[in-house]
Amino acid sequence: MYRAIRQLAGFNPAAVQLTQNVGNMQSALPGVNFKPDVVFSSEPKHVPLSSTQRLQERQPLAYTAAPSLSQVRFMHGSRTLQSENALTESKPEVKLVHGIPPPSFTDAKTNTQSTENSRNFTYAITGAVIGTGLALGAKAGVQGIVGFMSITKDMLALAKLEMKLDKIPEGKAVTVKWRGKPVFVRHRTQEEVNRERSVDVKKLRDPQTDEDRTVKPEWLVVVGVCTHLGCVPIAFAGEYNGYYCPCHGSHYDASGRIRKGPAPLNLEVPQVEFTDDGRLIVG
Repeated sequence: MYRAIRQLAGFNPAAVQLTQNVGNMQSALPGVNFKPDVVFSSEPKHVPLSSTQRLQERQPLAYTAAPSLSQVRFMHGSRTLQSENALTESKPEVKLVHGIPPPSFTDAKTNTQSTENSRNFTYAITGAVIGTGLALGAKAGVQGIVGFMSITKDMLALAKLEMKLDKIPEGKAVTVKWRGKPVFVRHRTQEEVNRERSVDVKKLRDPQTDEDRTVKPEWLVVVGVCTHLGCVPIAFAGEYNGYYCPCHGSHYDASGRIRKGPAPLNLEVPQVEFTDDGRLIVG
């Protein structure tokens, strides 16, 4: 009986406590045979185990051979893995430092050289264009200067004026055009020459003797532009029977010297030359 209880105690903790109680009573009353009312079955019943006991009694799982990877298919499709050894035989590849070939910079050097060649070509083209432009500009500038400084026959004709004096009688005057300005050519009488040469130059606003203003005493050549504001005076007019400017009342004598009025200077005397054949060259 006790053996049966002890055997059951290994399966049920309550049986252990019952065995202890029966033993105590048997010791107190030796002549009494105690038989428990509870009959324990010889077959062990399922006893709930704690979590730790369940983990301790859990048997390790038996691993079976992995199926062929070619047969594995994804849940969302029917694509078969291409290689059976893709996962089972994948190992990290170990490369030694001395086994790695050095990097090649051939492509980079080639690209750099091509870029430099393109840049040099662009610089050369730009320099050629700029040089050509500068050369053409310099050529045009030189041609312009030479053309400006060169004197044509027409310009020479305008620079100098030639005329015959035999057609101008004594006491008369003619007006000719020279360099765009009127020029008075006057054939003076001897009386006019004597009168002008007897003038006291100290009393003149712009002191000049008649000898300084004429090459030949009988011929007076002056530019017919008033020195005040550029008007054209009238010949044989004014208080001194020389030239009179009606614009502002300037009076000149028969030598072209200012004698009265606002004009500050005498009439301009151009460069003249008398030839032996009786011609006058002005300029």
